[in-house]
Amino acid sequence: MMKMRQYFLPTLKETPSDAELISHQLMLRAGMIRKLASGIYTWLPLGLRVLQKVINCVREEMNHAGAIELLMPTVQPAELWQETGRWDQYGPVLLKMTDRHEQNFCYGPTHEEVITDLVRHELQSYKQLPLILYQIQTKFRDEIRPRFGVMRTREFLMKDAYSFHLDQKSLEQTYQLMFETYSKIFSQLGLNYRSVRADSGEIGGKISHEFHVIADAGEDTLLYSEHGDYAANLEVAEKEGLKEGSPSPDGKGKLLAMHGIEIGHIFQLGTKYSDALKALVLDANNQPMPLIMGCYGIGISRIVAAAIEQNHDEQGIIWPQAMAPFQVAIVPINMYRSENVKKAAENLYEKLQKQNIEVLLDDRDERPGAMFANADLIGIPHRIVISERSLKSGVWEYKARSAKESTLMKPDELINHLF
Repeated sequence: MMKMRQYFLPTLKETPSDAELISHQLMLRAGMIRKLASGIYTWLPLGLRVLQKVINCVREEMNHAGAIELLMPTVQPAELWQETGRWDQYGPVLLKMTDRHEQNFCYGPTHEEVITDLVRHELQSYKQLPLILYQIQTKFRDEIRPRFGVMRTREFLMKDAYSFHLDQKSLEQTYQLMFETYSKIFSQLGLNYRSVRADSGEIGGKISHEFHVIADAGEDTLLYSEHGDYAANLEVAEKEGLKEGSPSPDGKGKLLAMHGIEIGHIFQLGTKYSDALKALVLDANNQPMPLIMGCYGIGISRIVAAAIEQNHDEQGIIWPQAMAPFQVAIVPINMYRSENVKKAAENLYEKLQKQNIEVLLDDRDERPGAMFANADLIGIPHRIVISERSLKSGVWEYKARSAKESTLMKPDELINHLF
């Protein structure tokens, strides 16, 4: 039952003073998140609904691409990281701990070591390849300065996938598949995004691409061709002797700059981890060969904040349809002083629920202005207002969240118009 009087939705009227980005401000005000400690947040029911929408979209497209889901531990033994040399290389971002037996562990910031350890024990033959495994799991990176709400946290939710191959051609085919899959995911979520060539950083590998939501609040600077397809992270462009204003490498105008929020990153890892962990399979000639690997990450929790940076106004959030926590808000005016309004609102609520439409009924005894403001703040795409006056006229008041004005429609016309 999704009725406001029963739902846990602690919205705020005032903007918290320590929230810098609009996404951080609105996620707090809309009752989506609450801070527990620096860079660590509780996801409240409304925020969790949005998070699950993103998860469902990612999971559906990954499964469609032939990837197989599993779940790996968040706590990882030091021995694996020592085998790859990253126990010391990763630096203070790696949260280390010791158990009661004086064994060293870390809270996983990423899972290359764990997944490679798994497959080195389970894969024996080239006939088992290629293979794509993925998980949706919590990570922890001990950022020196967590900020911007869930945009840059210490604990976050991520989809990470890993592919295994016998040769480079197979890796390139899967890399292209994941590139296309990511494009589908971000398009379905209604994001304005751009893919760019990127630096592989501490993950490793020679070839990688980032996916960025285009937003002024983005920490990354992207250079892109004025009239062509070239696009790269500033780090990559600078290594090639390119800042902003340089002639585009594709010969199509100059390079322009924009800001982006990284929401996805894909890598061709090669044999960096399989060499270190001795993850071998037998080829067709019965010769042991190191597995060639790819790695593919999506920042699930960051997508939620990035979407808000792109979709908001002075009243609050304007969710893309695919990410909205609810599709319809029913706002009955004075329902506790009008039996007709109460009955009409509850009948509509039941009707929409039977059609599997996600609906939130504002059954609080509140002023109309406060109810409208609440619906706008949390960004529900469709609002239906039922009042004694509208019932006498045989119409309901409808307003799309992205529209400035409301319209009057007959009930049957409105339902057919929406769904």
